[in-house]
Amino acid sequence: MPAGRGGPLGPPPADTAGVTANPTTAPVSAASSAETESLRTQLDERTADLQRLQAEYANYRKRVDRDRAAVREYAVSSVLTELLPALDAIGIAGDHGELSGGFKSVADQLQAAMVKLGLTTYGQRGDAFDPKIHEALTSTVSPDVTEDTCVEIFQPGYKVGERILRPARVAVAEPATGPDGASNTAAWPAGEETD
Repeated sequence: MPAGRGGPLGPPPADTAGVTANPTTAPVSAASSAETESLRTQLDERTADLQRLQAEYANYRKRVDRDRAAVREYAVSSVLTELLPALDAIGIAGDHGELSGGFKSVADQLQAAMVKLGLTTYGQRGDAFDPKIHEALTSTVSPDVTEDTCVEIFQPGYKVGERILRPARVAVAEPATGPDGASNTAAWPAGEETD
């Protein structure tokens, strides 16, 4: 064999013009393309599954955190609700000047601990009456107010966050005239007697 013509003495000649491709490589190419497409589809499916699992896990974590916060708030609210009578007694003792010495120190610590747990007090004289947060124990008509107003606070209201533990117990004064300027008092028809 002459040198340069392939075989053990060297590479095949570089002249490949007019030479056709090996017929066995075409089916391998098609099979390889189909296998690549199948692998790509499987990869896309696994990626979508992984993304879905990650989203489910993130939602699970959020739900667990939200449930923990709700359970904590419920537990704190339950304990604080049971301590409200003690706070009322401390308030009454303070109003009568009977809160002094060591008892005053304990009362201050108890109130500070309750505030730290999120307990807030509401209900002030002059507040607009809101039936969602106030409990009206008495009602009167007054020319001095233009809307339903808390004129006396019998017991303050307490809440933790947005949860009402006890509504403020109040006396309400209603305006003497309605929004249209008419009197709020009803007149008895002439000729009828009242008992």
